[in-house]
Amino acid sequence: MTAEIRPIRDDADHAAAMEEIGALWGAAPGSPEGDRLDVLVTLVEAYEAAHFPIDMPDPVDAILFRMEQQGLTRRELEPFIGSRARVAEILNRRRGLSIEMIRRLHDALGIPAEVLIRPSRHERAA
Repeated sequence: MTAEIRPIRDDADHAAAMEEIGALWGAAPGSPEGDRLDVLVTLVEAYEAAHFPIDMPDPVDAILFRMEQQGLTRRELEPFIGSRARVAEILNRRRGLSIEMIRRLHDALGIPAEVLIRPSRHERAA
């Protein structure tokens, strides 16, 4: 008989849930084991979100990452940001993004607006 599922309240509960997830991994969806796996994964995700939050990336880092992912050059950012000089100012963190830039970058590159509206590391330090 399997143990009753309980909330994850501390690191020991988390470790036990992770161990059981490992044992249940690959269980058929819709089976009792698959259902148990789904519930345990949901509990672990909730615990980890509360205890190990991940900060959103810096907006410039997000743009640079997307450029690398898609093989984009600085010149290819000009339709979304503006002139070559403006692109350089943004990527060198000398200027913040405007609302219009945020909209265009979000629409064209799929960068979440929540990331783009955050102040950059340089702006937060100032």
